Amino acid sequence: MSEERDLLRQTVAALVEKHASPAAVREAMASERGYDESLWKLLCEQVGAAALVVPAELGGAGGELADAAVVLEELGKALVPTPLLGTTLAELALLAAIRTGGAPDSETIERLAEGTSIGAVVFDPGFANDLGKGVPGSLLQSYAQAVVSQWTRETGRAGAAGRAGPFGAANAVTIVPQVRMRFNPTRESKNLFVPGLMAFVLTIISSLMTAISLTREKETGTMEALLVSPLRPWEIIAGKVLPYLAVGFGSLLLVLVEARFVFAVPMRGSVLLLLAEGLLYVLVSLAFGILISARTSSQRLAMMGVFLTTLLPNVLLSGFIFPVESMPAVLQWISFVFPGRWFVVIARGIMLKGVGVEYLWRETLYIALLAVVLLAASVRSFRERLE
Repeated sequence: MSEERDLLRQTVAALVEKHASPAAVREAMASERGYDESLWKLLCEQVGAAALVVPAELGGAGGELADAAVVLEELGKALVPTPLLGTTLAELALLAAIRTGGAPDSETIERLAEGTSIGAVVFDPGFANDLGKGVPGSLLQSYAQAVVSQWTRETGRAGAAGRAGPFGAANAVTIVPQVRMRFNPTRESKNLFVPGLMAFVLTIISSLMTAISLTREKETGTMEALLVSPLRPWEIIAGKVLPYLAVGFGSLLLVLVEARFVFAVPMRGSVLLLLAEGLLYVLVSLAFGILISARTSSQRLAMMGVFLTTLLPNVLLSGFIFPVESMPAVLQWISFVFPGRWFVVIARGIMLKGVGVEYLWRETLYIALLAVVLLAASVRSFRERLE
């Protein structure tokens, strides 16, 4: 590696260490643009990251593609999101169009080299004529793969001829494009399945057990004795909820232990936050079970009510099996009612992404509000039954 390239690597590494902490990276990914604009500006100003492959006569640094690869490697070590790859590919496409006889788009190349633009759409010659004839155009399809493949072929031919390639020294670097998922790079189904399975297990333990047990007490007459006692409805509900709340919390601990040590699902976020969110979800599931038991007269009806109103919707409409984004708009709106949708987002966010409550406060607030509404409805149902 040349001394200049080694200095480039050290400079980028220093900028990343200073401005790209793990918290800053997560915040940048969650931002509207998907990257840290201030860090991108520093990279463009101090190391000319966006101008590395642009020739000096077009306002660039006159470097090689290997220089851009060095910068991308250092950024990739810290998972720093930047538009460098897209910018570089756009510049290469424009330079390739110039080599084939096209007029140089100096303004676009200059803006890309400055970092003020982060992409460009390059149309093949005759694209408009093809569209006019009804020939389908494959715009941006396998765009990055095509650019890199072209560079590899031309560099190989230059090396065979014993001269420099079009973008630098022949055979200086080999690029193999790979597409990887950001938070599940190995695409293991367990990393998405197990956090969603937590909601299903907690729903069974909390809603189903509560509804069946309270309905059984109504069938045996125990609940009637409690209703005519001096106890207030909320006191009865509290006495019934607390034991199952403890059981649900214990089940949550067991599920987390199994997820981490049996299925090896990563835990990148706060365990305490996930426990608190899980406890809140157990509470709202208990409220569902209590409300159903107050409105039904037999264990069979209570079981059917839990299956139809909690278990099936929390499995089918929560994103546990099917992505919510792929559902019809009507079902997406219906899924807002069920807490499982929000808890699946919370569990995956904490375990896979490592995010905190600053990114999950909307989901947390919705589950908390739903718990308050359902508990109030349960108290009202018991009061009506008492009267």
